[in-house]
Amino acid sequence: MFQSDPGAICWSGMPGRLNPRVGEDYLPEPALDGPSLFPYRRHPPPDHARLHQSHSATPATSMPVFEVHGGTPLAGSIRPTGNKNAALPCLAATLLTPEPVTLENVPRIRDVETLLEILVSLGAEVEWTGADVVTVTAAAVTAGRPDPALAERIRASILLAGPLLARFGMVTLPPPGGDVIGRRRLDTHFLAFQGMGAEIALTGSDFQIRAKGLQGSDIFLDEPSVTATENAVMAAVRAKGRTRLRNAAAEPHVQDLCRLLVAMGARIHGVGTHTLDIEGVEELGGATYRIGADHIETGSFIGLGAVTESEIRIQDAPLEHLDSTLLGFRRLGVECSVDEGDLVVHGDRDREIRADAFGHVPKVDDGPWPAFPADLTSIALVTATRSRGTVLIHEKMFESRMFFTDKLVGMGAQIILCDPHRAVVVGPAELRGASLESPDIRAGMALLLAALAARGRSVIHNIRQIERGYERIDERLRGLGARIERHELESGVGEEEGR
Repeated sequence: MFQSDPGAICWSGMPGRLNPRVGEDYLPEPALDGPSLFPYRRHPPPDHARLHQSHSATPATSMPVFEVHGGTPLAGSIRPTGNKNAALPCLAATLLTPEPVTLENVPRIRDVETLLEILVSLGAEVEWTGADVVTVTAAAVTAGRPDPALAERIRASILLAGPLLARFGMVTLPPPGGDVIGRRRLDTHFLAFQGMGAEIALTGSDFQIRAKGLQGSDIFLDEPSVTATENAVMAAVRAKGRTRLRNAAAEPHVQDLCRLLVAMGARIHGVGTHTLDIEGVEELGGATYRIGADHIETGSFIGLGAVTESEIRIQDAPLEHLDSTLLGFRRLGVECSVDEGDLVVHGDRDREIRADAFGHVPKVDDGPWPAFPADLTSIALVTATRSRGTVLIHEKMFESRMFFTDKLVGMGAQIILCDPHRAVVVGPAELRGASLESPDIRAGMALLLAALAARGRSVIHNIRQIERGYERIDERLRGLGARIERHELESGVGEEEGR
C-alpha cells in the first residue's frame, strides 16, 4: 500500500583515482552546477574530447548559445552515437553487482555525465578507458540513498530505484527531473515494485521503497512505460522465483538493458516482445557490453537531410530498428536508401506529403514500440514544414511537447496547434532566422534543424538542453558543412553583444 504524509504532493563518493596533472587525466564536463566529482582516469584525450572539455569549463555565469547561418545545403557522412536511452539504464544496472561492468559506445552527453556523478556519490568507482568506453565498479556502494540534489537533475535518476532496491532492500529518491514535456507518471514503477512485495511511502519531498525480499510475480503494467519496464526488470533479476512482465515496453533501449543483464548472468526470455519472463538469480557478475547506435539520433539526421534539402549518409545506422521511423518520414515525402549498411537520406529530392486513400489528410502519430517513436515527433513536425502538402502530427504521450510550435510559426511556418497533442502543418514554408530558446532535448534539436534550414541568422539559447542528448552536435554538423558556432554569453549580455 502507498503510505502518504498529510502534506504529500503529487508528482505528474568514494574518492577515486584522480590525478590532476594536465595532459594525463581528462575531466569530462561537470554538471550544470558545481565542480565535477568524477574520479576518471584515461589515456590522453583525442581532439574531440578536448573540445568537449572546453565546452564543460563554462563558468556558472555564462550562457552558451548556438549561432546558426542557415539555408546552406549539407553533404557528407555522420555516424550516430550510442543510444542515450540505453546508456542510462545500463549504467544504473552496474549497481546490481560488485564486479566491474564495462560499457562501450557510451555517448559523452550531459545526462550520462550527471548519472555517473550520482554513481560516484554512492561510492562507485568510475573510469573512462576510451573516448566512449566506461567501466563502473560498484563494490563499495553500501546504501540506497542517492544525493537528492544530484538525483533531481535528470529523469534517469528514477532508474536507480530498481537496482538499489534489489541489492539493498531499500531506496530513497526525490521526484526525478528531466524535460518539462508534460506529466510523467511514477505509478507504473510503484505498481511493479508492489507486485514483487515492496512497500512504498510517499512524502512531500521524496519517496521510499522497502522490501525484505523481492518475490517473483505475474505483473501486468498499466502502461508500457519504458523506464518502469527497465526498473521492473532490474528488480526482478534479483527477486526470488519467476517474474512475468506483461504489457512491457520493447524499445531498442529496453532490449539493450536486457541483453546487458543476460551478459551479467540474468535469465530473461522474450527480449524484444511485450512479455518478459525473468528467473531471479542469487547474484550477478561483471560483463562487457556494447550499446547499440541511437535510432532517435538517426531519425534526427533523417530530418536534417530533409529540411536542408541535402543528401546525407548516416554511417552504421541501426537499420533493424528503423521500420516505423522510415515509414513516418516516407509519409512526409522523405526517401532513404540502404547502401552497404549505411542509410542514405535523399533530402535533395522533391518531397511531397503522401495523402491517405481518397485524398484524406494523412497523419504521423507516435505510440509504443514498434510504432513511430514519440521522441521523433518534434523532428517530424519540422520536417513537415519543408514538405509540400498537409499533415496532422499527433503526439499522444506528452501534453507539453508541441508548445514549441509557436517558435516555428514565428520563423514563417504554417502550423495550426489544434490542442496540446495535435498540430496541422501546411508546407512548404520558407523559414527565416530567429532568436530561439530550446525548451527540451528533442524540441531543441528540432529548432536547430529549423535554423539550419532557415535563411539568415538564428541564435539558439538554452542549448544545454540539446547537449543533454546530442554529443558534440555543433562539431559534427560542421563536418557536414553547417555554419554553426557555439558561443559563451556572459549572463545579462545581449544577443548582439555576444555575436
